[in-house]
Amino acid sequence: MLLWFLIIGFWANAQNYQELISKAGDAKAFPKSDIVDIFDSTSVKMQSSGLSYYQMHKLTKVLTAKGAKSLRIVKLGYDPLSAYVEIQRVVVYKANGDILLIDNPVMDYAAPARAIYWGAREKMIEVGRLEPGDAVEVVSFKKGYTYALLGDEEDKYIPPMRGHFYDIVPFWSSHPILEKVYQLQTPADKNLRFEVYHGEMTAISEKQDAKYKYYTFSKKDIEPVKSESNMVSKNNVNTKLLMSTSPDWYAKGKWFYKVNEDYGAFVPTEEVKIFVNDLIKDAKTELDSISILTHWVADNMRYSGISMGPGEGYTLHNCEMNFTDRCGVCKDKASLLIAMLRAAGFESYAAMTMAGQRIEDIPADQFNHSITVVIMRSGEYKLLDPTWVPGVRELWSSAEQQQGYLMGLPEGSDLNYTPISAPENHYVRMTGKSKIDEKGNLNGSFTITAEGQSDAAVRGVFKYSVRTEWKKNLEKELLRLDPAAQITEVIHTDNDKYLEQPVSITYHYTIPNYALVTNEEIIFIPPLAKGVFKRAMSHLYLNTSSETKEFGFKDRCSRLLEIEEVVELPEYKSSIALPVVDEVNSEYVNYKAAYTLESQKLTFTQFASYGKRVYEADDWPVFRQAVLNQKEMQTQKIILKK
Repeated sequence: MLLWFLIIGFWANAQNYQELISKAGDAKAFPKSDIVDIFDSTSVKMQSSGLSYYQMHKLTKVLTAKGAKSLRIVKLGYDPLSAYVEIQRVVVYKANGDILLIDNPVMDYAAPARAIYWGAREKMIEVGRLEPGDAVEVVSFKKGYTYALLGDEEDKYIPPMRGHFYDIVPFWSSHPILEKVYQLQTPADKNLRFEVYHGEMTAISEKQDAKYKYYTFSKKDIEPVKSESNMVSKNNVNTKLLMSTSPDWYAKGKWFYKVNEDYGAFVPTEEVKIFVNDLIKDAKTELDSISILTHWVADNMRYSGISMGPGEGYTLHNCEMNFTDRCGVCKDKASLLIAMLRAAGFESYAAMTMAGQRIEDIPADQFNHSITVVIMRSGEYKLLDPTWVPGVRELWSSAEQQQGYLMGLPEGSDLNYTPISAPENHYVRMTGKSKIDEKGNLNGSFTITAEGQSDAAVRGVFKYSVRTEWKKNLEKELLRLDPAAQITEVIHTDNDKYLEQPVSITYHYTIPNYALVTNEEIIFIPPLAKGVFKRAMSHLYLNTSSETKEFGFKDRCSRLLEIEEVVELPEYKSSIALPVVDEVNSEYVNYKAAYTLESQKLTFTQFASYGKRVYEADDWPVFRQAVLNQKEMQTQKIILKK
C-alpha cells in the first residue's frame, strides 16, 4: 500500500513539474544561457550537536546543445572524513512528454586532485543523451559539513565547533534561476545570526515552536552574474546569505586556539629544538630570528597536502609530522613555523584568513588559508605567511593586503584586516645610459633594482627555472626590447642570498641598427621607455578596453615605478615635438613622464605609483589612464632633425 501511495505521489509531482518546465521558456527567453534552474531548493535540519542533514532538490531545463552536454552527468563531491552524500533520485522529463526515471548505478570514485591529496571523492550517475527542451530533476542528501576534525563514526559528521551551525549560501549563479529556496530548522535554544549581503531576498520568514526555530529564505528570477576583467571575487558583489550560531568572532578565535592546543599541534620536539637553536645561533635581533625561521619553513617545506586521516581539516598537523615529512598545505606550514617559533622562545599562534575574498561580519567559516602570528616583545602582533613567501623578501606577503583574518588566541580575537602596503615598499627602479651612433647602432647599459613583491617578480627569471636556464631567461627579457639585442655583459645579485639585499641586475648590451637614420632625421624610442621587465608591472596586463567598471577590481600588489634613462645622440639640432602625456594625480594612482633634450643628450623620466591591491570601481578611470599613458610612451617615437 505504501509503495502505491509513493507511486501516485511521484506521478502527481511529475505532472506539476512538466507544467513548470513548459512555462519556464526556451533559449529565446534566455538568449545568453545554456540551462535554467526552474527551482533550486535546500532544506537543512540542525541537531543540538551541530550535526546537520541537508535535503537538496533541483529541477533544471536544457536550453542549448551545450547545456545538454553539461547535464548528461550528475556529480556530487564530498570528503568522506566529514560528510556523507547520496544521489537519491534522478528523473529526466523529455520535451516530448516522456518521463524517464534514471536507474543507472551511482559510481563512487576518488576525485581528481592536484597538490592536495586529502582523499576527496565524488559520486556520479550518468543521465545520458539530452536535447534542448528536456529537464533533469535531481534529489540528493548530505549530512556533515565542509571540514573534518577529530572524531569517530557518526561523530565525524559533527562540525569542528561542536554544537554550532554555519552556512554560506550563494544566491547567485552563472545561469538563471527562477526560484531558489533555503530552509533551516534549528533547536529552539540555538541563536542564529544571519545577514543577506549585496542584494535582497524575495522573502524571509522566521517561525518558532516549543522545540524548533524555522527560517526560510527565497529569491526569484535570479539572473546570471555579470563578469568584468580583473574584478574582485563574485562573492564580494553578488547576493549571498551568511548564517552562524557562533555568538561572535571572539568565540570562534578561542575555539580555533583551543582545538589545536588540545591536539598538541605546536609542541616542538627535542629534535626541532636543537635544530632551531642551531638555525638562529647567529641572529642578532628578534626580527632576525623570526625572519630566519619563517623563510626556512617557506623555502624548505614543500607545498603538497597529504592526509593525516581522522583529524584532517581545521586541526593543524603536529610538529613531529611536519618536520619529518617536510610537506603540507598552508595550515601545516603555519603549524611548523609556530612550533619552531615557540622552540625559539616566542609566543606564537595560528590565524585564519580568506585569500581572494572579503570576509563579511558574520562569524561563519569564511576562511581558505592558514597563517602564523607572532607576538613581538613590544606587544605587536606580527603576521607571517610561510606559504606565500618562498623566495620573497617579505615575511607577510603584500599580495594579501586588504584581507580579513582571525587570530586563534587564548582570549579570542575580533576580525581584523591587513593594512595597505605603501607603494615604496614594492619599488621597481631602472636607470640607464645609452649611446646611438651616426649609423643608428645603440650601445647601452641599464640597472634594475626592486623590493618587496616587485623584487619577487623580477626574481622570476631565476626562481622558476634551473640555474642553467638563468642566462637564457635574462636574455629573453632584453630581447623584448629588440630581437637583435645582444648582451655583452650581465651582472646580478646572488639569488641564493635573496634575504641579504634587494635584487639588482645590470645589463650591458648592444643593438645594431636600433635607430632609423636618414639624411635628415633619426627616429627611435629610448630602450627603457619602450619597456623591459614588464613581469614586474602587472598593471600593464589589465584589460583597459572599458572606460568604466561596475565592480571593484584588483592588481597583484601596490607598486612604485621609477625610470630614468639618458641617451647620447649624434649631431641632431632640432626636434619635432617630443612626446608628452598628461599627468595623473589621485589619492591612490599617480603618473607622470617627460623628455628633455639638451646638449645632444635626451633624458627620459617616468614615475608611476599604484597605492593598493584592491580598488573600487570609481578608481578605474584614473588607474586606466595611468596605464594607457605608460603604454602610449612605449610607442611614441622620438624624431630629431639635423
